[in-house]
Amino acid sequence: MSAPARHLCHISFHVPAGQPLARDLHRLFGFQPLAEREAGGWRQLALRSGDAVFLVNEGSGPGEPLYGLDPHHSVPSATNLCVDVEDVGGAARALAARGCIVPVPPTSVRDAQGTAVYTVVSSPVGNLSLTLLQRAGYRGSFLPGFRPLPCTPAPGWVSHVDHLTLACTSGSSPALRRWFHDCLGFHHLPLGPGEDPELGFTVAAESGRGGLRLTALQTPPDSTVPTLVLAESLPGPTDKQDQVEQFLARHRGPGLQHVGLYAPNILEASEGIAKAGCRLLAPPEAYYQQPGKEEQIIASGHKPSLLERRGILLDGDKDKFLLQVFTKSLFPEDTFFLELIQRQGATGFGQNNIRALWQSVQEEAARARGA
Repeated sequence: MSAPARHLCHISFHVPAGQPLARDLHRLFGFQPLAEREAGGWRQLALRSGDAVFLVNEGSGPGEPLYGLDPHHSVPSATNLCVDVEDVGGAARALAARGCIVPVPPTSVRDAQGTAVYTVVSSPVGNLSLTLLQRAGYRGSFLPGFRPLPCTPAPGWVSHVDHLTLACTSGSSPALRRWFHDCLGFHHLPLGPGEDPELGFTVAAESGRGGLRLTALQTPPDSTVPTLVLAESLPGPTDKQDQVEQFLARHRGPGLQHVGLYAPNILEASEGIAKAGCRLLAPPEAYYQQPGKEEQIIASGHKPSLLERRGILLDGDKDKFLLQVFTKSLFPEDTFFLELIQRQGATGFGQNNIRALWQSVQEEAARARGA
């Protein structure tokens, strides 16, 4: 591997001036402003909930935003993953030797709290870039060059980023898996028994043709970088777009489709964000009437009526369960969304939940077409 990633520092977004993403992260999801910077036509605001940090780059300056790269993308988008590495200079040289494009060479930034060094590498996934950061010993609340903001009380609904899902073009997952393995140290995480890394985990459409392919990747145990999930569509007989194809069309290329945020108490979190005005995705109508679903929910220690009220999916058995709920898109283009996830011993993603999410998004799209 060329640049083993140790920790996710933050996820960056690029939005036009006046776009409400930062406000919505604060008002709907309880993220608190952490630090800000205004320079060169950019307003950069970092927001935090637990260990999850989002950096919203607003505007479009003549140069690059600090710690990132302006992809000049045509729609608002999640554009950058910033990860800690041990040696930025060595990582940049190793990645360049592998043929990677390094648009921002190793750059040092200093303020009164210390120094950070970073470089930006282009990824093979659409407009998504990777910032490699070295900040050992930095004492500030965020990063050099940013003004810290006063701490305010926060709901604490989210503790950290659980996983990241990339929407990819059909057939690209094997090459992407190898790139993330060779360049950043990710390795295959099976989502089902006996899963072939080259084939991934498949969710078939109801017609039996078409569907979804997922390939999960994780870093070694000494790293805290979240699981990465590659999602691509399977060929099918219909000309109707599925949710990955819809993302690719509306986003105008591959990219970060959603971020899974870990909620220690998903019932409390979903109630809180719904009351704040967040729109949640409704599960399939028959989801809670499936044979054995009520018994499964009760065995997990939850009340079926409470999960159904908030559209929370549950999968698992014995003492290992997974709970998930999904928001609708945070952008008018109907692209990027968030997920809340709570794990009760489960380490995967729940095969039945994956299928239920697939169906619920398809049903939501059908309702939108009929509107």
